[in-house]
Amino acid sequence: MLIIPAIDLKDGQCVRLKQGLMDEATVFNLDPAAQARAWVEQGARRLHLVDLNGAFAGKPKNESAIKAILAEVGNEIPVQLGGGIRDLDTIERCLDDGLSYVIIGTAAVKNPGFLHDACGAFPGHIIVGLDAKDGKVAVDGWSKMTGHDVVDLAKKYEDYGVEAIIYTDIGRDGMLSGINIDATVKLAQALRIPVIASGGLSSLDDIRNLCAVEAEGIAGTIAGRAVYDGSLDFAKAQQLADELGQK
Repeated sequence: MLIIPAIDLKDGQCVRLKQGLMDEATVFNLDPAAQARAWVEQGARRLHLVDLNGAFAGKPKNESAIKAILAEVGNEIPVQLGGGIRDLDTIERCLDDGLSYVIIGTAAVKNPGFLHDACGAFPGHIIVGLDAKDGKVAVDGWSKMTGHDVVDLAKKYEDYGVEAIIYTDIGRDGMLSGINIDATVKLAQALRIPVIASGGLSSLDDIRNLCAVEAEGIAGTIAGRAVYDGSLDFAKAQQLADELGQK
């Protein structure tokens, strides 16, 4: 089980949002590359970047910070990026810059043909981020709910050839209220590709609960606010996941 620290980028800084609200941003580090190095030194084996400005603008906006992170740690561990990735040229630039995976969210829902083309052009590098509440998918930075069932959409994307699904329970993200284990397991059981849990990770108990269902197809979890405010020790969380994975 991978514990994947998130570096959310806003105006070149490492921040965290509460329930996706841009005006509810807390700045945690003015130097995202230094933050990336800190996570690697604590044992991170993958990093999750989100270009928040890009997600709202529809195109990447934090390129200099992303390139600085890749220059710092990109040769050591895989780095994945989501936020504002809406065309094939952007994906190509991202991968050329050294990203291992790109995450397509809103564009996957609104333009499935684009996702299909992306999977064909860049096999093994495309992850879909599905943000949902009560089983229904949200788009546009969580500002709009759709009628799409998250399991149905994920199965369609699996057929396209996506590498994995990042499943975020948007009712819990940034709230430190615990991972929605039941919903994550339900999705993982319906798919052959890995699911990465996101939203609400807050304690070592969450790690234990996720590791208990890892065999259902849950490959990792994204760690955000809890590892920044100190309520969850990242190094201990990854160590615990490794220990439980060996049993």
